[in-house]
Amino acid sequence: MSFTDQPDGQQPYGQQPYGQPQYGQPAAPYPYAYAAPPRTNVLAIVSLVSAFVVSIVAVITGHIALSQIRRTGEAGRGMALAGLILGYAGTILGLLFFIVWLTLFLSIMSHSGAFTGTGNPS
Repeated sequence: MSFTDQPDGQQPYGQQPYGQPQYGQPAAPYPYAYAAPPRTNVLAIVSLVSAFVVSIVAVITGHIALSQIRRTGEAGRGMALAGLILGYAGTILGLLFFIVWLTLFLSIMSHSGAFTGTGNPS
């Protein structure tokens, strides 16, 4: 019988067992801890967020983020790709809007005679 064992199986002084091995017994191995997930690339986050504000910034930061992710192994490849796709789409739509607006503006101005000076002043 060891020093801490009581005849009735109770711990001395009402103490609860802590699950620690008794002196002289081998300790159980510690359970394995989870590995920390890889960090998310900051520029990937910036690319995705800026795709909704300034498309060209999303394109630039998305390309930089993809190269950093490839080099360092960080997480965030999906966010960088989404930022790139949305950034390119926003840039193309912005350019199309500007071309249509410019065409309509020049068409209206040429029909009103503002460039030739022959239109009716109102």
